[in-house]
Amino acid sequence: MLIYILYLAGMVVGVTPLIGIIVAYVNKGSGAEWVQSHYRFQIRTFWIGLLIAVIGLVTSFIMIGFLVLLAYVIWWIVRCVVGLKYLSRREAHPNPGSWTW
Repeated sequence: MLIYILYLAGMVVGVTPLIGIIVAYVNKGSGAEWVQSHYRFQIRTFWIGLLIAVIGLVTSFIMIGFLVLLAYVIWWIVRCVVGLKYLSRREAHPNPGSWTW
């Protein structure tokens, strides 16, 4: 749960997702099977999000980047909220390899 909270806090304080990804990598080999799916989902959230953010920043000079960045923020928040929903029910994430939620 800490990692999802760090990711969401990253919308305000930019460094917390870096702490979250480190925690996810450190803990990904431990815990129950259903917890492992969340670590995979969180790691993918970070790297896919970084890719989308870089694309948004690079294309921001042609104005489409701002739409990409807006979509990225919405995507990031939805992924974290959906992950928190499954985690609070103590359920494995059903599709941790997905690019969506």
